[in-house]
Amino acid sequence: MTVLSPSPRTLVATRLGYLAVLPFVLGAVLVWWSQPDWRPLASQSLTVYAAVVLSFIGAIHWGLAFPQAEPATRLFVWGVVPSIVAWIAVLLQPRVGLAIHAAMLIGCYVVDRNVYRKEHVERWLPLRLRLTIAATLSCLSGALGS
Repeated sequence: MTVLSPSPRTLVATRLGYLAVLPFVLGAVLVWWSQPDWRPLASQSLTVYAAVVLSFIGAIHWGLAFPQAEPATRLFVWGVVPSIVAWIAVLLQPRVGLAIHAAMLIGCYVVDRNVYRKEHVERWLPLRLRLTIAATLSCLSGALGS
């Protein structure tokens, strides 16, 4: 597997990726350590943010498909699955919704390991794995604290 080289573009993307994990971590911390009156808001904020990120993860597949003359239908189909599952999860109690988000984050990574290799963007997988672990653990922590 090719690792990202430290070019200016990949450094920006890496930093932004880590910045995007901060709301997950902050949400999980607030679920556990905020005033009891604020915990429902912290849980809801965390589940809504997870839904936004899952939609972004799905949209990457559309971005991979667009430049292709004959894109695989699977890229478009899978691209909407995370958004739909995340939307349903947001409608549930945060404890359940966050557990679904955690499972979906893992599922998306598993799918993306195959898709990224087929689409020749596997160099992003190490970063993607680190971000997925942090987001998943935050969602699980938030679910347990909700």
